Amino acid sequence: MNKLHPRFALTLIIVTAVLSGCASRPPLPLSNNTIENINVAQVQADPTRFTGTEIRWGGVIAKVDNHASQTWVEVVSQPLWESGEPQTKGNSSGRFIASFAGFVDPMVYSNGRRLTVVGAITDVTTRPIGEYNYNFPMVAVTASHLWPIEAEVSPSADFPSPWWYYDTWPLYSRPYPYLHPRYRW
Repeated sequence: MNKLHPRFALTLIIVTAVLSGCASRPPLPLSNNTIENINVAQVQADPTRFTGTEIRWGGVIAKVDNHASQTWVEVVSQPLWESGEPQTKGNSSGRFIASFAGFVDPMVYSNGRRLTVVGAITDVTTRPIGEYNYNFPMVAVTASHLWPIEAEVSPSADFPSPWWYYDTWPLYSRPYPYLHPRYRW
């Protein structure tokens, strides 16, 4: 009977443990499995049908309004990855308002930050965006996750120039007309 070598078995266990730690899971408050898979446009079309439905939506914060006992965070909805993180590219299905109990600091929940919320749809309210009256589904937030700010990458800062750009090889260290061997000096 063939048995696994003890070192091979130990290596297999370690590799499996390490790779399972890399799996993409939502943060604990967002990992509710009973959440309906509906989008903002569906709720705008038939608000009474979806009132009270548990959802997990996310997107980019557009505006924060603090009221006496609650805060309304206007969010431009984006599709979510399996981890619950909003995708930064893609079409939006609309906007919604995440209603938080109490005060939410507008400097922390600033415009452009990515936010994912879990909660129940309570109502649809009409508010202006410019001169257009827009129907916002309201979500009473029970759990939320504010995602870290993405660092902007400048290609010139992160990627060095090619090796031939520097004066290491005279043929390619000259401006355009002098690249040809005939113009070599």
